[in-house]
Amino acid sequence: MNQNSKTTILFAGYAPVHFVCFQPLYDVFRALPGFEVKLSGGLRSEGGAPGVYKYDLEGLYDPFGIPRDEVVSVEELPGLHFDVGFSSQTNAIHPEVCDRVVQIFHGISFRNRSIRAENSGYDHYFLVGPYMHRNFVEAGLLEEDDPRAIRIGFLKTDRLLNGRLDRSALLAKYGFDGSRPVLLYAPTGQKGNSMEVMGKDVIKRLLKEDRYDILVKLHDHPKKEIDWPKRLAKFDGPHFKVASDLDVIPLLHLADLLITDASSVSSEFSLLDRPMVFLDVPELIERAGRKDGARVDLDTWGRNCGPVAGTPEEACVEVARSLASPERFGEVRQAMARDLFYHPGCATEAATEWIRKEFGVEEGQVALGAGASGVFNQAD
Repeated sequence: MNQNSKTTILFAGYAPVHFVCFQPLYDVFRALPGFEVKLSGGLRSEGGAPGVYKYDLEGLYDPFGIPRDEVVSVEELPGLHFDVGFSSQTNAIHPEVCDRVVQIFHGISFRNRSIRAENSGYDHYFLVGPYMHRNFVEAGLLEEDDPRAIRIGFLKTDRLLNGRLDRSALLAKYGFDGSRPVLLYAPTGQKGNSMEVMGKDVIKRLLKEDRYDILVKLHDHPKKEIDWPKRLAKFDGPHFKVASDLDVIPLLHLADLLITDASSVSSEFSLLDRPMVFLDVPELIERAGRKDGARVDLDTWGRNCGPVAGTPEEACVEVARSLASPERFGEVRQAMARDLFYHPGCATEAATEWIRKEFGVEEGQVALGAGASGVFNQAD
């Protein structure tokens, strides 16, 4: 047993999105008496040999303002003992001893890369929604009534629905006045993504139309190292910005329309029931389908919630058409969001309720809030 008088919590990740997904829980644990939370991992880079990595601890956590006494390096983890470890990525970073481990995930897309054997062996799974639950069962990684499967939702998306984001402040941050539709372009980080295939041409054509404000959110741990901020600098101006946010959620809140390819952001954006346009990346999707244990699913939801554009010209046409008729694909987006997410707007409350019951925290010690979609209901 851990000799610490407090319940010790560890989170370790290697990309900003990993911590963004844990951050709501980080705030909960820090506010609870009797808990101590530590963070580890760091921005990951190749360490010189296959399968060997270096981790920049400060590079990951300093931008979030995390106190130095709350972080521990990967090199310090051997010999350390924690009561509970949380991971939001498949390639988990664990200490030598952890009494139990929890997977909270960092997204859900039609590529379903979270549903694989490497994600087995956790004591608890904070499942994002019914669709993910079905996939885990169909893959044989969880039983239908497996007690490890906890219906939580996706914590980082709560702010899309709970009224805590200020769109006027976000417009001002990027120098937009709100008179033009805001387009958010957020490609996936896989090799052969839409930015590599046609992204610059799409941006060039949209800017030439001179009727949109455009934000680009680059993937925070792409498979192929390309200096996209440098390559896109020529477009910088009053109606084009490369977003500096580590968290895509405020940008989704700001956007009137999303442009993406095979990224999980389309799932998250469905919660807002706003139009989206997909840039076709057939080679990326075909390659994903060849991977061991692949569960690429274009049939259930996939890209059915918006038009798919095969060329930059088609993309511009579909953007204009989608903004003119935002209700198009609306029924699909709404059904998709219901299937993808438990407790939309209230996932943090669902997780907090689980923590309270699991660790015997008195109800008065933690406030359970209400999201814009309604008060958290344990029966959901």
